[in-house]
Amino acid sequence: MHKETIEKKNKNKEKREQRKQYFFVIRELTSREIKRKYSRSYLGIVWSVLNPLLMMTVLSMIFMQIFNRSIENYPIYYLSGYVVWHMFTGATNSAMTTLVDNRTMLIKVRLPMQVFIFARIYTALVNFGYSMIAYVIMLVFFRIVPHKTIIYFPLIVLFVLIFSIGMSFILSTAYVFFGDVKHLYSIITTVWMYCSALFYPIDRMTGLVRTIIEVNPLFQYINATRNVVMYGVWPSWLETLVMAAWAFVMLEIGYLVFCGNKNKIMQKI
Repeated sequence: MHKETIEKKNKNKEKREQRKQYFFVIRELTSREIKRKYSRSYLGIVWSVLNPLLMMTVLSMIFMQIFNRSIENYPIYYLSGYVVWHMFTGATNSAMTTLVDNRTMLIKVRLPMQVFIFARIYTALVNFGYSMIAYVIMLVFFRIVPHKTIIYFPLIVLFVLIFSIGMSFILSTAYVFFGDVKHLYSIITTVWMYCSALFYPIDRMTGLVRTIIEVNPLFQYINATRNVVMYGVWPSWLETLVMAAWAFVMLEIGYLVFCGNKNKIMQKI
């Protein structure tokens, strides 16, 4: 009995050390991606804040001319959706090619393939953090006073990340076998963006179009973000349940697809 306890403790210790190693690799891969992105830039990491800030400013000015009369504080309305959408597309687009991009490491280094996917997701989260600096600057500029409901926002971000991981498992698997997936996904995300009420009020939509938008998981995350940041409205228990269901169901589907093709992926790479 004593021997079994010692063996169990040793196994748990090995698992903890292994997890630490994986987290270290994820951090190093993330650091490499960010350094490579700004390697030839004088301002370097500062562009991570300046780029979304400039983008937010320009897009807000353009769409404000169209929708400002029908939506109060339209720039923040748009930007609240933009930061969520940008995190999702940034994570899934970069994670899609990660297995092919890192084929040499996959062959030479004994690491779980999902580590490379998590590294791209973590990179997207870091970039999201920089975008949030720009977003907060815009909130201050437009004099938006935060409501206490804003404490719910990290939970929405968590749901979006989990949903993105599930999508990334599917996309990264598909990209190994079909390179055209990258171009197809670009078209899908364009259509998806227009179905997410990113820059227009959903109140103007009716019938089947409105139904499609309302069942869209990205719209639900975007709408919840606007409610907690701009309007001080807590998402209902049903809304929270639906957002969580989308996230974890997508994660489960993605993980099953990924695990079911692991051997084929290694053979193809």
